[in-house]
Amino acid sequence: MNQRRHQAQTPFGIDADPYRDRRRRVPPAVIGAGVGLALVLCATATVGSLVRGAKERLEHPSAPAEKVAIADDAEVAYCTPEFKQVLQRVLNACGLVGGEQRRGCQPADVKTFASINDADFNALFTPLKGRGAVVLFDENSDALDDGAKKLLEERWADRKGARYFFVVARASRDGTTEGNRALSHKRANSVQFHLHEIAPDDDLDKEVGLLWLGSEFAQLPSAYCDWPNSRAGKRCTPEFINRSAFVSWVDCRL
Repeated sequence: MNQRRHQAQTPFGIDADPYRDRRRRVPPAVIGAGVGLALVLCATATVGSLVRGAKERLEHPSAPAEKVAIADDAEVAYCTPEFKQVLQRVLNACGLVGGEQRRGCQPADVKTFASINDADFNALFTPLKGRGAVVLFDENSDALDDGAKKLLEERWADRKGARYFFVVARASRDGTTEGNRALSHKRANSVQFHLHEIAPDDDLDKEVGLLWLGSEFAQLPSAYCDWPNSRAGKRCTPEFINRSAFVSWVDCRL
């Protein structure tokens, strides 16, 4: 009896609780306010995360990844990733790629752009002993003698499909730094001028990489006296071997 007294009749039958719908019905304004609050909290969290990420990148910038050179199995042994990496830097700095007008590098350029010390620079070229040669000059001279011209012509003819011909000119430590830098520059130019005489080619300047190191960077050690040179049989000293221009085709693919 008491149970039936609490039941209410509806058009569709008996409803156990006539106030149930009123309690469950939430006003739309309340729902909208809740959704809005959730969106604001989410946006705030996202912005905060982006700001923290930007702050982290500013305080701890990461260096751009440098493309790592890979040695091709078909290439000669000296084309190591390290050699190719320095080679690419030198080619870019000396204007051999990219269409720049500049052709050549001096000591400060090599140290800055190649990012390599004297010993490591020479070590890179050491495996080229069978491919390159040392063209020698008289003291305080940039003139090519007959032996130098002959050796240069032989090395130029021995291209074997290579793309770049390197000329790395030096001066011995006699004299001033500025004078030796100018002298090594003249020696590099002497080599290039002779190449123009023996191989007239509009693209020659894009194939020949000139570096003039003076007496301040990467002096050749006495071990280079064993390399093929234009004055074979002459007494060789560090001063003798550094009055020179190292020449060689480089076969590496970049």
